Amino acid sequence: MRILITGAGGQLGRALGRVLAGHDLTPVDLPDVDVADRASVVAAVARARPELVIHCAAYTDVDGCARDPALAHRVNALGTLNVALACQSAGAALAHISTNEVFAGDDPGGYEEWQTRAPRNAYGRSKAAAEAHVEALLNRYYIIRTAWLFAPGGRNFIHAILRRARETGAVRVVADEVGNPTYAPDLAEAIARLVATEQYGVYHFVNSGACSRWAFAAEILRQAGVTARNTPILSSAYPRASTPPPFGALHNYNGAALGITLRPWPEALADYLRDEAAL
Repeated sequence: MRILITGAGGQLGRALGRVLAGHDLTPVDLPDVDVADRASVVAAVARARPELVIHCAAYTDVDGCARDPALAHRVNALGTLNVALACQSAGAALAHISTNEVFAGDDPGGYEEWQTRAPRNAYGRSKAAAEAHVEALLNRYYIIRTAWLFAPGGRNFIHAILRRARETGAVRVVADEVGNPTYAPDLAEAIARLVATEQYGVYHFVNSGACSRWAFAAEILRQAGVTARNTPILSSAYPRASTPPPFGALHNYNGAALGITLRPWPEALADYLRDEAAL
């Protein structure tokens, strides 16, 4: 299959490049292709003539999005509009990577694929608008929501927790934000399996199990063998520009119906720590 991947230099884009290596891949990213520039996107798609575009490119700095919502909208919403229009012209299917932050996060039970989008921050609003563009313009699409993504070789929550713990012997982590830690290689494998089915729709792909940020940090420290004081705090004690959904757990029903599930997040964390140590 001819596949174009936007945001190919990011942690998910790199993982997709590995698991889809048997296909005819066109990886694109900044500065060569800017999804916010329609002409740039149209030209890239016209050159590659893909049968499928996997759209990973996004502005994912949630606090940055809160400080500059216009930029978030330009990259995430209008950028996705540009990609969807290019797919429409080329007759390509689209796999759009989205987020748990399209939901309000006020349901302790978590969210299924069919539930109503109600974002509470600028990042979530820009990604919800992106989903709406995909739904309005295309018939052949996958919307794939994920959360708390991590991969070896990059800066992420795990990296920050271990650095802080080793430097100071103590961390303070919010205990009232719940989500699903998700390992980028596992997500990439799930996406590869999904696009092979051509079963279009909305999917929640996260490693199974949900936890608080504090519980995630506790497991990181335990598996890494790092002794440090891990103090739970409320998000109100950790001021930030954005307001993440307090209960952002996603449930994978549609993928599971196709036999596509992701392993428990503590198992994925163990592989991450092993792979990170090998770098």
